[in-house]
Amino acid sequence: MFSENTQSPRSPYGVLSLALSMVVIGIVYSASYASGQTMSSGSYKIQSDSINFGGVRSTSTSYTMEDTGGEVGTGESSSATYRMKAGYQQMHEIYIALAPAADVTMSPAIGGVTGGTSNGSTGFTVTTDNPAGYTVTIKASSTPALQSSLATIADYTPAGANPDFTFSVPSTAAEFAFSPEGADIDQRFKDDGSTTCNTGSVDTADACWVGLSTSAQTIVTRTSANHTAGTLTTVKFRVQSGSAHVQTAGTYVATTTITALPL
Repeated sequence: MFSENTQSPRSPYGVLSLALSMVVIGIVYSASYASGQTMSSGSYKIQSDSINFGGVRSTSTSYTMEDTGGEVGTGESSSATYRMKAGYQQMHEIYIALAPAADVTMSPAIGGVTGGTSNGSTGFTVTTDNPAGYTVTIKASSTPALQSSLATIADYTPAGANPDFTFSVPSTAAEFAFSPEGADIDQRFKDDGSTTCNTGSVDTADACWVGLSTSAQTIVTRTSANHTAGTLTTVKFRVQSGSAHVQTAGTYVATTTITALPL
């Protein structure tokens, strides 16, 4: 939390205390995919096919059974670098896990009258054996995200459709933003290394800022497996209250949800 203001009391515009509560959806997720031939149209998709000469699905009130003729029930094979399931209806189960992100306490203190800038960050690691990869989204529980019992701080608004390369708040305003950093950040948060986001392949530190939303925003997109080590992504947060802006003192909290899903 922020330290106490050492200036003369200016109630109700003394000190802003800011914190973020991170709600992380930690997933151990199973799904099916096929790495071989896939057939599809506008109305269906066949993930895997079967070569056999017969088979039927049988059901009752207490069981369901599927049988076949002409296929070999090979089973599961594995080594230190792969796992394969072959034979009748052997579909691979995707594993994806999200190591929790810690809550964030922003620092330093911001004066309600004098203004200032406060920063914080947290990180999470996603691990999957899915060869198609995964996405991670972030969303806020309220609009605006950062609120106290008496007032709110606006979500950051970029100048255009893309994130702002440089964090900039008018002197008459107070706004709250975030920026993800890491090897797998979504293209929207990559930059050209100088002035523009959503272009190029650079991940410049402390660049490409947007505001939180109650709609999920994709912050990570990976298109391959990373099982064993996983990949760390850091999410940075920043609040700024301009020198000509008066912000009501209080404890401001934003609650966000981070979700990882396989592609």
